[in-house]
Amino acid sequence: MSAPARVPHTAMPPHRTDRAPGPAATGTALGPTGARGIPVLRVVAESTDLALRNLLHLRRTPGLLISCLVEPVVYALLIGYVFGNSLGGPAYRSYMMGGLIAQTVAFTTTFTTVGLSRDLEQGMVDRFRALPISRVALLLGRTTSDLTTCLASVAVTTTCGLLMGWRAHTGPVEVAAGVLLVLLFSFAMSWVGVFVALVAPNAQVAGSLGLIWLFPATFISSGFVSGSTLPGPLSTVAAWNPITSLANALRRLFGNTPPPGFHVRHDWPAQHPELYTAGCSVLLVAVFVGLSAWRHRTRTSR
Repeated sequence: MSAPARVPHTAMPPHRTDRAPGPAATGTALGPTGARGIPVLRVVAESTDLALRNLLHLRRTPGLLISCLVEPVVYALLIGYVFGNSLGGPAYRSYMMGGLIAQTVAFTTTFTTVGLSRDLEQGMVDRFRALPISRVALLLGRTTSDLTTCLASVAVTTTCGLLMGWRAHTGPVEVAAGVLLVLLFSFAMSWVGVFVALVAPNAQVAGSLGLIWLFPATFISSGFVSGSTLPGPLSTVAAWNPITSLANALRRLFGNTPPPGFHVRHDWPAQHPELYTAGCSVLLVAVFVGLSAWRHRTRTSR
């Protein structure tokens, strides 16, 4: 019986090295999409991914979600019916809606502050830094996701206003312009919240810091009362307060006139509330994006 013929050993083909490395190998993208190789598109894509992650994370923080949806109802009922009956009744409730929406937008800044400070405290930001993710995308994802939170709060506020008798008396173009102005101002205020979160040592302090400056900034304004009735320099502060200009811009865009006997100032911001609000929003974004990037770099490089 003859032995079986030995099969000659065939050397394995050498590993091919002429293949172009994929996006993951280069460490420039999270997914296979080739467009992420472009820096700007890469930041946009990473910010979108992180924004979706933040929105999904809301399911694990029902307290923030409840605050987002319940607080506007409480403020609408308190200001509309507790104070509103002595300030003009139904006419005042229609007029206050601009201030109520401006206050809602300002207060959603606390969601940005608390959310980012929790990520910092729980080490999530350090984990993200271990991934090939842009530092700007970390912060931009937070501010972008909070735009959705702000829209939900504004929708609840608007629904309360409709139930209380408020109506927009202008066309869809003016209403759409008002919504865009709200989004722009909300985006700018979110960057203020990012900076507060980066300055605060922990989430508890961040929550307190986020409210300490918001209450005077919101109520030293013409959001709910006439700014001309405020004493001394507070009247001037209220006239140039961006929250006042957002409230006045929304009143103008929605066609809500002040109730009889309501004194209205005629300063330059009151004459051009849309332009002043947009300018303040752009200025806030420019200043606080720079401050937040600097603070994030110094804090995470320890």
